[in-house]
Amino acid sequence: MPPPAIKTIRQIIYYQYAKIISASSGFGKTNYGMIMSKWKQLVSGEIQWSTSVREWLKEKENSSQCIYCGDEKTSLTVEHILPRHCGGEDIPDNVVMVCKHCNSTKGKKRLYEWRGLNDKDTHHRIAEGKYLKYLYALHERNGTLDESNVTNLCPKCNMQKRCEQDNSVEKLSVYCIEGCFFNRNFQHN
Repeated sequence: MPPPAIKTIRQIIYYQYAKIISASSGFGKTNYGMIMSKWKQLVSGEIQWSTSVREWLKEKENSSQCIYCGDEKTSLTVEHILPRHCGGEDIPDNVVMVCKHCNSTKGKKRLYEWRGLNDKDTHHRIAEGKYLKYLYALHERNGTLDESNVTNLCPKCNMQKRCEQDNSVEKLSVYCIEGCFFNRNFQHN
């Protein structure tokens, strides 16, 4: 679970992204001081997250490598980070190249749903970074970025069973930022 200072959808997205910045800086995803420092800078607008162009260039550096497992493959497939059946669009900000095994293992699950809360910080920085930016844009469209009341989010979410399984019921978690995207109607209000 995020620390008590994290109270809204926007803040949890920035918190997860601050972990990416911390890891990319060599501090790892568990250095609380570094993470909170970067989180505060993201929230205040002092720093910005990387651009889509930078993500695209980073992806091209290892174009024959699965973004999820890191294996070198001769044949990669297009994978929608937010699955299409959840309303994920067929746009560059929502796709990565992955091996067939990872694509079929993830299936129709959302990124955090796929690996669960215990492994939420094990995603490749490019995939998770793209995903967070995409979810931010979707929440911005839906007017839910500053939502802080989990009880307002839960009726719009279809991950209650996953929250119960991972003991995160009525607590803000990464499931809250992706769980309300399970059909095209919610996304395109």
